[in-house]
Amino acid sequence: MEMTESILTSIKKLLGIDESYKHFDPDLIMHINSVFSILTQLGVGPPNGFSITGDSEKWDSFIAKDPDNFSLVKSYMHLKVKLLFDPPLGSAVIESINKQISEFEWRLNVAAESD
Repeated sequence: MEMTESILTSIKKLLGIDESYKHFDPDLIMHINSVFSILTQLGVGPPNGFSITGDSEKWDSFIAKDPDNFSLVKSYMHLKVKLLFDPPLGSAVIESINKQISEFEWRLNVAAESD
């Protein structure tokens, strides 16, 4: 995945959804925008916030000023959207994902504060 790839398309790929399948796009867009709100509160991305409306918005529009955190932001987005959109059934899996999310939030917050 590259910074010039569509945000929606890359998250769909990580979730195992074919990019041509559009049925879940409104739900995914809503969840992605919710995660962008969280990232803004963590100090990541544009200070005035960011949102997508479809598959035309690219990662470099959101994180162009901080490419070092690109993979971390994408991993964080994937895990948060996965829990919102299609949570696993096992509580141990959910707990593991939540721990990873917490670590990502801490690391993103540290990176944002050091800028």
